[in-house]
Amino acid sequence: MLNVDLTGAEVLGPDGLHRDGLSISEGLVVGSHAGRSVDLTGYMVLPGVVDLHGDGFERHLAPRRGAMKQMAEGLIAVEAELGANGITTATLAQFVSWEGGVRSLEFATQVFETLRDVAPSMVTDLRGQLRFETFMLELYRDLPQMIADWGLRYVVFNDHLPHDRLAAGQKPRRLVAQALKAGRSPEKQLAMMEEMEARSGEVPAALDTLCAQLAEAGITMGSHDDCTAQERAEWTARGVRVSEFPETLEAAEAAKAQGALVVMGSPNVVRGGSHNRNISAIDLIAMGYCDALASDYHYPSARRAALMLWQNGMLPIQDAWALVSRGPALMLGLKDRGVLTAGKRADLTILDRDSLRVAATVVQGRVSYMSGDIAARFFV
Repeated sequence: MLNVDLTGAEVLGPDGLHRDGLSISEGLVVGSHAGRSVDLTGYMVLPGVVDLHGDGFERHLAPRRGAMKQMAEGLIAVEAELGANGITTATLAQFVSWEGGVRSLEFATQVFETLRDVAPSMVTDLRGQLRFETFMLELYRDLPQMIADWGLRYVVFNDHLPHDRLAAGQKPRRLVAQALKAGRSPEKQLAMMEEMEARSGEVPAALDTLCAQLAEAGITMGSHDDCTAQERAEWTARGVRVSEFPETLEAAEAAKAQGALVVMGSPNVVRGGSHNRNISAIDLIAMGYCDALASDYHYPSARRAALMLWQNGMLPIQDAWALVSRGPALMLGLKDRGVLTAGKRADLTILDRDSLRVAATVVQGRVSYMSGDIAARFFV
């Protein structure tokens, strides 16, 4: 564990960049000298990135169908990628869905059980997020206990059934591909989807009961891909206080008006718009409707999005970086991180000032990643 005084660097405090140095001791930021001095001239020291929702881990846990038998080894690779991208707290977003394959209950159970058992021994703070498909009515009774057994604190509700095509008696797009991934015949896949569609009327009441149970257990809940103000109002009534990736301005406005917190995808910012042609995250940020950015499917994008918002003059750096640090930390109820002030965790993302690439990542005073010339500064 590092007990050092970092000098010479530009340090991001609550009010912007300063050169007053930063001292860390026993895993915390402290207000007095902590140990030997380390000169970080030429670097920037920022609060560690807190990732609310990322599924980039899937390529490490299941690089090919059935190929990964030692899932713990995959998590080690995940942590290496997270550290290389300045992420100190990571929420791994895992589906439980009728789609099957890596989104099946069986695969999710492996992921969450491995995460529960292995994460405490890792440097990065790894957490799970359950992405639950709401039309899986057969799981509602047992789901609260499964969530407790997996040690999860964050659940997001999804609905990816192609309702329009099913209601019209048309075959869903990508039916054959989905069936193959799930290990079913296309006929069985279609029959299953039609059966779920036929029970649509049961879902709202089941969700009311489930959300009440999860709220009582203190679980953070989110909706996903909200499209209308009515949808968001229904989620708000259930105590679902996070709106992940709203697809329209109407839904985002409603979420904010109803006191919900809005999360957008960092790749949306980096690309300059949604790859699905939904509402632009940049537009929502400009209107004050975005509380946090998540890596979504690409871990490097969290850092890049915050820096782009700063470099193009859209936000001061402390506000841009808060979208990937303080904002998501508060959403998760983690008041001990997200800012570099005395008493907070020593979670640091250290960037090369010229290239703005990650040079080192520190989690509670422990190094999770370090590369290049900066290593000589610490280990001389």
